[in-house]
Amino acid sequence: MPLTPEEPQIHESVPGGRNTAAATRTPQASRPAAPIPGPRASSRPTPPRADSKGPTPGRPGSVRTGGPQRAAAPARPSAQIELVAAADATAVDVADETVDTLLDEGTPPGDVLVVTTGEQHPWAQHELSFGEDAYWRQLADGEDVFCVHTTELARVGRRAVVVLAVNGGTDAQAAEALPAALAKADRSLIVCGDPQRLRDLL
Repeated sequence: MPLTPEEPQIHESVPGGRNTAAATRTPQASRPAAPIPGPRASSRPTPPRADSKGPTPGRPGSVRTGGPQRAAAPARPSAQIELVAAADATAVDVADETVDTLLDEGTPPGDVLVVTTGEQHPWAQHELSFGEDAYWRQLADGEDVFCVHTTELARVGRRAVVVLAVNGGTDAQAAEALPAALAKADRSLIVCGDPQRLRDLL
């Protein structure tokens, strides 16, 4: 559908003939465990971070002229949205490939958030098996790629890049996940799912 000037630009890319199963890796875990599918942590050192939760956008002060009035805060620029074609069954694999590409291009692992709409990401399932405290502690550390279900997004802060894997759920649930994931993205939101379905929801 045509985009209005207010809508964010959407760029679509389709993964080539890559082996999705071989591309899935796991971010660094705090304890030894058998390898499971999931995004990998970067092998390069992460640049020093002043705050493990990442920078928080500042809020410009209000400007008053003449008499008392409410000054509207400038709208935050929307993150760029990119669609990557994937079926529900392959959305997580495609999301993991996308994360690997981001890391290879130099994006720090702590700047990437992976969100699922259907089943939890296999990495999240593995970490949650050790308890929620250990799972959420890795989010607080802010050093690695973190995977979360869309229903838990309220507990997650903003990150530079959000990768949304539409791997299940109803159209209504996916429609709710899109703006929720976009609100967590500072630079870009990469949505892995059926392009026609996603365009209709957007």
